[in-house]
Amino acid sequence: MQTVAVLSLKGGVGKTTVVLGLASAALRRGARTLVVDLDPQCNATTTLDPEETTATLADVLETPRPAVLRAAIAPSSWDGDVDVMVGSEELESLNDPDPGTHRLEKLGRALAQVRAMLAEGELPYQLVLMDCPPSLGRLTRSALVAAQGALLVTEPTIYAVAGAQRAFEAVESTRDEYNPGLVPLGVVVNRVRTHSYEHQFRIQELRESFGRLVMPVALPDRLAVQQAQGACMPIHQWGTPGAREVALAFNLLLARVLRTGRGRGRHQAAEWPPDETSEEAAAE
Repeated sequence: MQTVAVLSLKGGVGKTTVVLGLASAALRRGARTLVVDLDPQCNATTTLDPEETTATLADVLETPRPAVLRAAIAPSSWDGDVDVMVGSEELESLNDPDPGTHRLEKLGRALAQVRAMLAEGELPYQLVLMDCPPSLGRLTRSALVAAQGALLVTEPTIYAVAGAQRAFEAVESTRDEYNPGLVPLGVVVNRVRTHSYEHQFRIQELRESFGRLVMPVALPDRLAVQQAQGACMPIHQWGTPGAREVALAFNLLLARVLRTGRGRGRHQAAEWPPDETSEEAAAE
């Protein structure tokens, strides 16, 4: 079970879009995925559109027991291979700026319980995606403590680049203090307009700051993303030319995340279904 925290410390850059796009790409590959919606806005939960549950992630963070976990996880409307640990506005009240080690470790304990529960006979999750809020309180820090990898999301704008830099510092700090196995998987640049000089300038600025951590695959700015989310559908099933372009980018991004996350000792990735389209062929 590969566990990835998706974060930025700047709001509105598309963290949820990246989580949903990766979940859609994993669904295309037939890999069972769990989306953990840590953002009190609950946008990932809204788009995944699960049936109503008797518990939410807020309950899990208070009492990470198997019965609570089962009550907070539901199949999405997308497919049986994508589940969601349902978000709640109540998460905002749990987002303490200085929660202490005991509270920071609760999410990790909950995911360990999920792994143990599934080992009893249910099909395992091969990917867990944690959608973090744009702040460095208990919710984001809990995700970093629980994660094997951290994926930073930004837009090619001056304030978003600064948010990515702060998020990277948070990843490094968490790795030093709590989670030595945490791996920075890369920086995803979202909503790129290829003919914009400003966007190209900011992407170059990111490369100067983060080097090879900047993903070679950028996500283009396409209306199809908002359309698919509004229809509660995976981007791979939307079917417009813009959606196909974005879906291809997510296929390549998922392949990159999986490759970067492999071979990390105890965090080695689970066996994944093969992808029929290699990165080289998809790029043609």
